[in-house]
This record gives sequence, C-alpha cells and structure tokens, in this order.
Amino acid sequence: MHKPRIAAIAAACAVAGAALYGAGAATAGQSTANSTHEPYNIGVLVKDIDTYYGTTLDGNGVYQASPDSRYAKDLARIESDAERYIDKAAHKARHHGEKPAVVFDIDDTLLLSLDYEKKTNYTYNSASWAAYVAQADRPAVFGTPALVEYARSKGVEVFYNSGLKESQRADAVKNLKKVGADVNLDADHMFLKDAANPPAYLSDCATATAWNCTTVQYKSGTRKHIESLGYEIVANFGDQYSDLDGGYADRTYKLPNPTYFVS
Repeated sequence: MHKPRIAAIAAACAVAGAALYGAGAATAGQSTANSTHEPYNIGVLVKDIDTYYGTTLDGNGVYQASPDSRYAKDLARIESDAERYIDKAAHKARHHGEKPAVVFDIDDTLLLSLDYEKKTNYTYNSASWAAYVAQADRPAVFGTPALVEYARSKGVEVFYNSGLKESQRADAVKNLKKVGADVNLDADHMFLKDAANPPAYLSDCATATAWNCTTVQYKSGTRKHIESLGYEIVANFGDQYSDLDGGYADRTYKLPNPTYFVS
C-alpha cells in the first residue's frame, strides 16, 4: 500500500453519489425537493462497509471481519474458482513445457488491514501505516494463505509482488508466516519496492536517484521480469486493479476491498 492512495469512502462517494443525486431524503411526514447534488452520505457508506465485512471489535480491541460476512462469501467464491483454474492451467502449462507460476499481492490480498482502516477513519498516513506493518500482526484475508499452499501443492511456483517497502521485508515475512502463507518467502520470490536501489528491469521509470514508477508500471514490470526467468504466470491476485493491469498474466483475480483505492 502506498501513495497515490485514495480512501474508498471518497472514491465511492463520487460513484455512488451519482445514483443518489436529487433522490431526496426525509423523516416521516416530511418531503424533500429533488434539487440538491449532495454525494452519498459518508456515515451511511461506513455502515455499508462494516456490514459487508461483518466488522466486530474483538477482546483485544482489534477490528475483525466475520467469517460469515458477504466479504468472506465473495472471497470463497473467487478462491474456489481460482483453485479449479490453477489445477487445469498448471497441467496445461507443463504440457507445453512451461513452468507455471502465480503472483500474489500482499496488503489486503493476503494480510487484512481492516483494523488500520477503521482506526484511522480510512485515512492513510505513511508513519501510522509503517508502525502498523511493523507490528506484523495482521490477520489473514480469508482463504488466501490456503490458496498459496494449494498452488504450491500443484507444483506451481509462488511469487509475491507488493507495494510494501524493502525495509518492511522482515515484518512482512514474519506476518505471512504467522497466517500460514509460508511458501517461497525469500528475496527471489518476494518483490518489494526498493526506491533506493531499484532493479534494472524497472530502469524505464526508476533510478537510484528517482522513483517515478506508477503502481501499474512497477507491478507489471515485475511480472514481466518473472516471466523473463522462464515462468508462465497463470494467475495474478490482487485487491486493486493496479495490482492486475499491465499484462503478463494469463488470468487475473480481483479480490474485494471497498476501503481504499490505489491508482
């Protein structure tokens, strides 16, 4: 997760508000003229997000998603389809002499950041985010660590392509191990942003003195590099469209995340 980042509340207001322009609202016995252009109410949107996640505050004061929520059900449906596809795609790739691979984003694809979003009122701050990541205690996104293990069990090489900083590598590895995503957590498989020493394959947008890569450039460039090593990326998983755009994957899987938007 990194800038530019837009809170989902603001982004959704612009979209959902269009459907509600002039709709009017009133208490019993009142009427409201359809003459305003106010966007979707932010308090209502927050409630909708909480309902979607089934958000609850646990005994340790941490906001958790419910395994019975619509969020969990959406994930289960996506992951079930992905398992069927990975099985077939891996077999097909090997039949054609290719080495199948899958790529996972980390933030809100493998590690859930709902507690951070709730406690910061869906407002990103680099210092508070760094402190949160350093705790290495985020819960898993339901089902995705198991999907990592499933891919490994089918002989598919697992890679990670994250917007986390290189300086956050140890915390990311610790947290991923804690939630059971303990596959290929070495530097050859986990690609993180290293603005101070960018890899040569990103030379079009990053140098030792300036990092100018957009999220799409960084992530698609990394996937291109993985495929240059002889792998065929059969599936790419992420919670942002910028995790998925730019090619170099046979199929993409967009996981739900209504809390923020990364361009």
